[in-house]
Amino acid sequence: MPDNKLEIQMLHDRVMVRVSNEDGERRSSGGILIPATAQVAKRLFWGDVYGIGNHVRMVKVGDRVLFNPEDQFEVEVQGQAYLVIRERDLHAMASERAESGTGLYL
Repeated sequence: MPDNKLEIQMLHDRVMVRVSNEDGERRSSGGILIPATAQVAKRLFWGDVYGIGNHVRMVKVGDRVLFNPEDQFEVEVQGQAYLVIRERDLHAMASERAESGTGLYL
């Protein structure tokens, strides 16, 4: 069988996100190193959008989004792990084109 590559098109309101690598060890505002194994209740993660369905209205490919990684579907494409999330399950987005926001920057 030939090695044909197929383009992935997300359906409906689904968003394909890859979790950012920076979610390992981190520092507190006081400079204390917090290891990746430290238990934090209900920690949300930032990820980069790699694909969107045709009913997604607010985010675009390339945006960074904040989401809860629990209860999401994971898929592996060419050795990379991605999460498939409904748009309504996203908590925030960070992009260069935001018209209004919180005044906070990543």
